[in-house]
Amino acid sequence: MTIRAVTAVGLLSVAMPALAQAPTLRPDQVRFRGLYQEMVETDTSITTGSCTALADKIEGHLKTAGYAADQITRFSVPDHPKEGGLVVILPGTSKTLKPMLLLGHIDVVVAKREDWTRDPYKLIEENGYFYGRGTSDMKAMDAIWLDAMMRFKEQGYKPKRTIKLAFTCGEETSWVFNGAQWLAKNKPDLIAAEFALNEGGGGRSDGHGKIAVASLHVGEKNAVNYRIEATNPGGHSSAPVRDNAIYELSDALAKLRDYDFPLMLNETTKAYFAKAGAARGGDELGKAMIAIAANPQDKAAEAILNRDKGYHSMLRTTCVATLLDGGHANNALPQRAGANINCRIFPGVSPADVRQELMKVIADPKMTVSEAETRGPVAAPPPLDPKIVGPAEKMVAKYYPGVPLIPTMSTGATDGIYLEAIGIPSYGPPGTYGDPDGNGSHGLNERAIVNSVYTGRDFLTELVKVYAEGPR
Repeated sequence: MTIRAVTAVGLLSVAMPALAQAPTLRPDQVRFRGLYQEMVETDTSITTGSCTALADKIEGHLKTAGYAADQITRFSVPDHPKEGGLVVILPGTSKTLKPMLLLGHIDVVVAKREDWTRDPYKLIEENGYFYGRGTSDMKAMDAIWLDAMMRFKEQGYKPKRTIKLAFTCGEETSWVFNGAQWLAKNKPDLIAAEFALNEGGGGRSDGHGKIAVASLHVGEKNAVNYRIEATNPGGHSSAPVRDNAIYELSDALAKLRDYDFPLMLNETTKAYFAKAGAARGGDELGKAMIAIAANPQDKAAEAILNRDKGYHSMLRTTCVATLLDGGHANNALPQRAGANINCRIFPGVSPADVRQELMKVIADPKMTVSEAETRGPVAAPPPLDPKIVGPAEKMVAKYYPGVPLIPTMSTGATDGIYLEAIGIPSYGPPGTYGDPDGNGSHGLNERAIVNSVYTGRDFLTELVKVYAEGPR
């Protein structure tokens, strides 16, 4: 999952119905819709589903399209048999161009039928939307990748650059088994590529089904959890003292609440604030965005941007308390009190440096700060490579005339970090788009805009072919 950082660029905060007539489908779109439906209706959640079951179906489609057994690699581990995935390869003709990699996670967040208006594991089309778990995160793109690879093979297309496609499980539950991480560690040669196309890009609609901003996902934060803890000999509650673990923890959390990590910009976020600010048409927030891109020391501009939680997060590392525990009895002074601190670390900053900063902010030698869990390696932001950006800009101009393409750094997380750790820069291309409210991703009644899915399919298939032919 990625929480896209394209905060509403002058758009509505609540999505309105798409109000679009269902398009008359071409025969090729009918088959694509069937693939999309099969993916959505195959439960791949960690509790009740199976990624392996969906990978079985995907392998069957690939073989029907003409892929040989030696072009498809299945993978799983014995203790996670339901979390398997696959890699398929369409060989290129060039001996000099390096491969490209398409990445898609096929697992989804758990959905409970009793909480949803509709069955979450049925693809239901209503009023210009596809409803169902995974419709937007990220089975639309998965279906597009699979459909493109099938059509390339069936049409006899021979790209100059080898095209690889990896379907993995565990992006939504990386604490169990993460397929992208496993491939990067155990099969790096299998997925080796000059660059990868992944989730995280796309765009935002105006709330009425029309795209207003296209985004190219370039880099993301690193998610790390820390535990801060106070300990104490304790004692009887009838004789309280100031030296109390819960009070010490409370003081530490108050300091953390009031602390902002220093403002940081990189190539991607600087371009984002400059372009997104210009797209706002001269309002206060837009002017502040342009100003901060030009001068990161502009405190007045920073103060304005900090009012928006999305922009505040894009500008720095953030840390927030998410879980609390403490004490052991109603009538005893607490011997221990602790909190989980969830940090989203700006690309290039090490978890060790953040731990040191937390210790400095808390400034209490009686408290400990330890790293509890790291989702993955330190995020390494890919460059704004003209060979990636240029074709994406041309494709946006073709499919969405007049819509700006804005590079975006995610404040969330994707599996791209595992690829970047082994030297494969990962980008989230534009093509599809969603509503300003996020389309229920990870929540109830998840949906995708019908026209976005079909147009995005044509867009992304053409974009893949442009990249596959190499620089021109």
